[in-house]
Amino acid sequence: MKLKIKAQAGSFESSDVLIMVEPLADGSGRRVELESIVMQQFGDDLLAQINKDLDVFEISDVRIIVNDKGALPPTISARLETALKRSAGIQSGTLN
Repeated sequence: MKLKIKAQAGSFESSDVLIMVEPLADGSGRRVELESIVMQQFGDDLLAQINKDLDVFEISDVRIIVNDKGALPPTISARLETALKRSAGIQSGTLN
């Protein structure tokens, strides 16, 4: 998947996560900036999950800002997928 523009998904509500995605120049690598209310307990797991999801979509050059308010793993994956698809200009579902 090729990212084209900045995009975001999610909210600052409790038990949700706000994810902002910004494409970077080829060869820049991944830059994940993570802030979470559960960073001490689950910070490593959150980073691993984000990187795994990026691997699924074959994304290597991206800056991702994650502000987590205690979201469950499926919510984090869904928000990340939505932000990535918005950035790539892939629209599907009832809002296309």
